[in-house]
Amino acid sequence: MASAVSFPPANVQMLQGRSCHGHAAFGSCSAVPRTGPRVRSTAVRVSSEQEAAAAVRAPSGRSIEECEADAVAGRFPAPPPLVRPKAPEGTPRIRPLDMEKRPRRNRKSPALRAAFQETTISPANLVLPLFIHEGEEDAPIGAMPGCFRLGWRHGLLDEVYKARDVGVNGFVLFPKIPDALKSQSGDEAYNDNGLVPRTIRLLKDKFPDIVVYTDVALDPYSSDGHDGIVREDGVIMNDETVYQLCKQAVSQARAGADVVSPSDMMDGRVGAIRAALDAEGFHDVSIMSYTAKYASSFYGPFREALDSNPRFGDKKTYQMNPANYREALLETAADEAEGADILLVKPGLPYLDIIRLLRDNSALPIAAYQVSGEYSMIKAAGALKMIDEEKVMMESLMCLRRAGADIILTYFARQAATVLCGMRSK
Repeated sequence: MASAVSFPPANVQMLQGRSCHGHAAFGSCSAVPRTGPRVRSTAVRVSSEQEAAAAVRAPSGRSIEECEADAVAGRFPAPPPLVRPKAPEGTPRIRPLDMEKRPRRNRKSPALRAAFQETTISPANLVLPLFIHEGEEDAPIGAMPGCFRLGWRHGLLDEVYKARDVGVNGFVLFPKIPDALKSQSGDEAYNDNGLVPRTIRLLKDKFPDIVVYTDVALDPYSSDGHDGIVREDGVIMNDETVYQLCKQAVSQARAGADVVSPSDMMDGRVGAIRAALDAEGFHDVSIMSYTAKYASSFYGPFREALDSNPRFGDKKTYQMNPANYREALLETAADEAEGADILLVKPGLPYLDIIRLLRDNSALPIAAYQVSGEYSMIKAAGALKMIDEEKVMMESLMCLRRAGADIILTYFARQAATVLCGMRSK
């Protein structure tokens, strides 16, 4: 019985002149009561809101309504006195330096530091390298704590699922090939039913939205452990190797790879692979060239993971000299001219100057590979409590981004993405 319910004058004015959003009443937003029960509940709600508002007091103990009335009348309270924090005893009393610019002003609070941060990192910038093998069980890699050779049917899918859950959507595959399938010419590299093509097809079937990167090189498939075919006098044959790499890249593209990544450092391989892919109709498959891959000592744990150490000699006749800087510009110019879509620097942290060099001289996306040695050193120092592993991990990745890397290949990808998502990394 709506007619029996009465409101205090102030409430009636509020309900009849305002909508539920605080504007003039219009249409169905009008607060005019229609039924008894609805009006009773409205009256209770309004009364409760008034009581709650009345209960709110300013620090002085006065109600909000009293403070607002004073403000309307132009009576404002005096601001609290400025209290300067005291310096510790013994601090010299000096005249402040006459400085117009004090950069520390922009660093004085977390909000200001966040507002002026020049470099950011997100899970979208991270690509997770994955080691795979034919076995069913995951095998731990002794030199890389937390990393495993993943069974391609089960462990791999579980790892990809967990990484995607924290925003990592890029994955690069590295196979551990049984010795029985290795040869001097590396023919297993382009077997359409080999470990990598099978894995690509499985991943794209289960997770069609991820980006699958592949490694194009012969060392996992070579009985000599080199990235190319080895002549009897120990020379790595360039053009014959490129011929094999083209077949490998086409096989990976046929399986569904999104990006093929020649890491071999043979001359002319980017142009040859681009031509081979286009000839087979794979115009949309990208090439991420290992443009500046140095003959580094930081690769040791990786070679243990894949059992791909050279059986003799080293890789200095095709990988770059760590002492060289300008040479990276030659490789950049060649890869750009041959049709590379992404340029990669490897290793990462010891070669920040090279990352910046490529960034300043190319409009193409730049990738950096935080290699196994970098990962293992941080892990080892963290385990020995010499550093804060999580903080050093995040700082190292930020440094790679600051140097100019658009994407970072890192074994920390899932752990770092977990931190970026505001979750615990361990």
